[in-house]
Amino acid sequence: MELTLSGNALRSFNRSITCLARVGTELVVQASPSKLELHTLNSSRTAYQTISFKPDFFDVYSLSSPSIIQCSVLLKSVCSILRTPVVSLDRLSALLPSPESPKLQWSLHCLNGVRKTYWISCNVEPEIQQLSLDRRRFPSSLVVRPRDLARLLANFQSSLQEITVIATEPLAVPPVDGGDIGGKAVELRSYIDPTKDNSDSALHTQLWIDPAEEFLQYTHVGDAVDVTFGVKELKAFLSFCEGCEVDIHLFFDKAGEPILMAPRFGFDDGSNSDFDATLVLATMLVSQLNEVNTTDCPSVPQGPQSQHAKAANASTVEHPSDHTKIWSDLSGTAARSSEDTRERQAQMEMNPSCSMQNDIQRLNAMNILLPAQQNAPIQQPMETDHEDEPQDRAAANINSYSQHHPSNWVGAGDDDNEEDEDEMYVQSTPHYDD
Repeated sequence: MELTLSGNALRSFNRSITCLARVGTELVVQASPSKLELHTLNSSRTAYQTISFKPDFFDVYSLSSPSIIQCSVLLKSVCSILRTPVVSLDRLSALLPSPESPKLQWSLHCLNGVRKTYWISCNVEPEIQQLSLDRRRFPSSLVVRPRDLARLLANFQSSLQEITVIATEPLAVPPVDGGDIGGKAVELRSYIDPTKDNSDSALHTQLWIDPAEEFLQYTHVGDAVDVTFGVKELKAFLSFCEGCEVDIHLFFDKAGEPILMAPRFGFDDGSNSDFDATLVLATMLVSQLNEVNTTDCPSVPQGPQSQHAKAANASTVEHPSDHTKIWSDLSGTAARSSEDTRERQAQMEMNPSCSMQNDIQRLNAMNILLPAQQNAPIQQPMETDHEDEPQDRAAANINSYSQHHPSNWVGAGDDDNEEDEDEMYVQSTPHYDD
């Protein structure tokens, strides 16, 4: 196998190697008379990428045998070869003398006349992973410009590892009656692993997007779906498509199903292009749409909302927005929207006993003394039986005094003043005069 490339093809090949290196560690090369394919798979087997080049992409492309030639090399070694700036290169050549050769030869021809030759050890029997996914089987898809997607991802922390994409039907929430997020059928949400120690202190961000404003194409019919996948591979593919000046086409189904990304070459299907790329990412099995906010109060039967709750809900739909909405919070345990707060208030109105119970618990935590206990001596805490406690704790707490009452301050009683008057007065020693 022998191939040579230069000019724009060399720049595209360099971007391809850089993108593959950010996904996996091993590069599998498969050469056939119809195309040259580059494959990689990450160590956890959650990301798979392949980039194929047609023979017209190269200046020279020849095979020593009509059968498929394949080998694998380390991407770290290939990246060290391409460390030389592309602007200083005239052409790049790769040579595999025979299908059984243990080394792959790389030659760099610089513009100043210098020629650099490298020999990389290769495995002639690599483990080939082939994924056959039909893009037409995915019910949901979207097309976005790399620059627009990079602008949307800039709202999230750079240390974010997973992101969730929630897709709904555009007509499900009309922009006139949808409130702040009306008409914004797509949501980007940062996913923080709840098992980690810093999950509560991490920055949680939600971004509501109007497909008509941010996307070139958006297709989704039916119930809302969500997919959670890695951000690292997404950014790598974004940089590759931005350098090649092509759009990004995302295909997805639901949680647990893989998400597929491919470049979008204008308005055609890419048949006239001399290269193609595919990135397949695994998604989380658990759907983020099934999360339920748990509260300390017991659940109550659903009933009609109060007039106050209805007025609060109606106030949010009077002023719809035509721009992308973003929300951030430093605490993962805080309420993520004003709607949750309104629902909690409505629930407290329908179940006043729950509110009374919480108030009683807070008053007991303050260790308030009853009037009969104010003159009692202070005793060390000891374990007591709950049966001796008063039955009506709410009535006892209503008649209790606060710790801020003047009677709780030292020196507030009359007895202390009488004791001060009875104390012996000692005159100070006069100064000594010569």
